[in-house]
Amino acid sequence: MTANHYDFIIIGTGAGGGTLAYKLASSGKRILVLERGSFLPKEKANWDTKEVSKKERYRTAEIWYDKQGKAFNPLAHYYVGGNTKFYGGALFRFRERDFETVIHQDGISPEWPLKYQDFAPYYDQAEKLYDVHGERGLDPTEPQANKEYPFPALIHEPYVQKIHDSLKNQGLHPFYQPLAIKLNKVNRHLSTCIRCNTCDGFPCLLDGKADADINCVRPAVTHTNITLITQAKVIRLHTSSSGREVTSVEAQIQGESQIFSGDIVVLACGAVNSALLLLQSANEHHPNGLANSSGLVGRNYMAHNFAVVMTLNSRLKNMVFPKTLAVTDFYWGNQDFPYPMGSVQLLGSANKDKILAYGPPLMPNFIAESLANHSLSWLVMTEDLPSLNNRILMKNGKITLEYTQNNQIALNKLVKQWIEVLQSIPVFKSLGSLHIPQKMGLREVAHQCGTCRFGENPSTSVLDINCRTHDVDNLYVVDGSFFPSSSALNPSLTIIANALRVGNHLLTRMTWGASRGLASTENSTSTMAKAL
Repeated sequence: MTANHYDFIIIGTGAGGGTLAYKLASSGKRILVLERGSFLPKEKANWDTKEVSKKERYRTAEIWYDKQGKAFNPLAHYYVGGNTKFYGGALFRFRERDFETVIHQDGISPEWPLKYQDFAPYYDQAEKLYDVHGERGLDPTEPQANKEYPFPALIHEPYVQKIHDSLKNQGLHPFYQPLAIKLNKVNRHLSTCIRCNTCDGFPCLLDGKADADINCVRPAVTHTNITLITQAKVIRLHTSSSGREVTSVEAQIQGESQIFSGDIVVLACGAVNSALLLLQSANEHHPNGLANSSGLVGRNYMAHNFAVVMTLNSRLKNMVFPKTLAVTDFYWGNQDFPYPMGSVQLLGSANKDKILAYGPPLMPNFIAESLANHSLSWLVMTEDLPSLNNRILMKNGKITLEYTQNNQIALNKLVKQWIEVLQSIPVFKSLGSLHIPQKMGLREVAHQCGTCRFGENPSTSVLDINCRTHDVDNLYVVDGSFFPSSSALNPSLTIIANALRVGNHLLTRMTWGASRGLASTENSTSTMAKAL
C-alpha cells in the first residue's frame, strides 16, 4: 500500500483532469493519474472521413439507455485527453450574466455561487495554456477581459469573409471564434496546425489541436512525480469507517483489480461518469451513493439544445477550414422574443461520410458528395435548463439517461431567426439557396454538465465552492459536473478555468496541511476549510 499511496489521485484526463494534472505537476507532490482509455493512436485513419464520421472508429462502444429503455450509443470518446481530442477547439468565456439568475421562456437558469469576476483571472490563464486565437471587442455580448487573446484570430476564408461582410451590413456583429489550435500565422513552416479540413470532430494527426492531452497531460508526465496509468477504469471509491474520507480507489487494469490510496482524490470523468462512480460507490455511510446526502448526484444533467442548419448553394464550394465565425446578437433574445435564445457558430468542413451518417437511409454517395461540396453547417445552440428529473443513473445494471427536452421554443425561435438572417443576406439570396435545419438528439453528449452542482448549501448542492464534496472531506470533482447552469456556449473553457482555480485551492490546502503535519486527516480538513 505504501508504494500505491499518493498525495493526489486524479481520475480522468479531459479538460478538467488533464488541466488539473498540469497545474499540480510542478508542485513536487506525488500524483497518480488514472485514465480508462489509452493514448489515441496516431494513424492515417485520424484524418479518414469514412473511418471517423461513418464508421465512428474512435467512439466508445458503450451502450446507454434512455428513459423508455431504448438503447443508444453516445458520441463519447475514452482516450487520454478525453473528448477534447475530438472537439472543435471553440473556447468561449461565459457571459457575466450567465452567472446570475436568468429567466427563460421555459424556466429559470439559477445563479452561480461564484461570479464571472471569480473566474476571470483563470479564464486568462486557460486561454494562454490552450493557445487560444481570437480578437476582443467584436462580440457584442463578450464579458470584460483585461488581456488580449494570446494569439491573433484566424482569418476567414474568402467565402466566409463575404458572409461576415453581409452580416455586418445587416447590422449584426459577427466575430472570430476563439479557437484552441497551434497555428503559427507568421511562420507557417513552423506551424503545427495546417488549417486542414479534418479538424472539427477529428483527432489531429499532427498534434496541431490544443487539447488536454497535448497541452497538459504530456507536459505534466515529464515530471518524475507524476504517474499516469492508462486503460485503468476506476470502478469504486472506498471510504473510512466514518465515511468522511476516501481511503482507496479501486481500478480495473488489464482485467485485474488494483487498489490505490491518496490524501486527496479528484474525479474528472465527465459529468456522466463522475456521477455514476459516486452512485456506484454507495456504502453503509452513503446508502444512496457517495457524497449524495442531497440526493442530487446524477440529477440536473444538461448537454445544450442543438440544431444544425445546413446552408446549400450551388456557388458554395467545399471550404477547407470554415470554422472561424460566430454570432451572439440573439444570445439574450430579440425584439419579438424577450427571453434568451443563444449562439450561432460555423462548424468545420462538411464531408460526404458525415452526411451519409446523419442523412436519410440509402442516400446515394454522389448526392452526399454534392451536398458536402456545396454546403456550410451552422451550429445553433440554446441553453439546456437544469431539471431534477433529467438525470444519469444505473438501472438494472445499465447506464440510463433519463432526459426530457426543455427550452425548445427558444431553440425553434433561434433556428427560425437564423434562417431568416441567412435568407436576407446577398451572398445567399440566389434562387438556389436552401437552409435546412436538423435537431440533434440524446446521443450528443460532448457538452455534458451539471450532475454534481456546486454551492454553499449542502442540501441543495453536491460540491462546495471549491468543488469539494460536502459529505467527503478529501473528494473533489473538476469536470463539467459542477455547473449549476449550462449557458448557451461551449463549456470547455469554463471547465479548464475551474480546474486551474481548484488547483490553486488544492495546492494551498496541501501546503497548509503539510505545515501542520495534517495533510488529509478528517479533523484537519474541517479546520482547514474554516481557515481558508
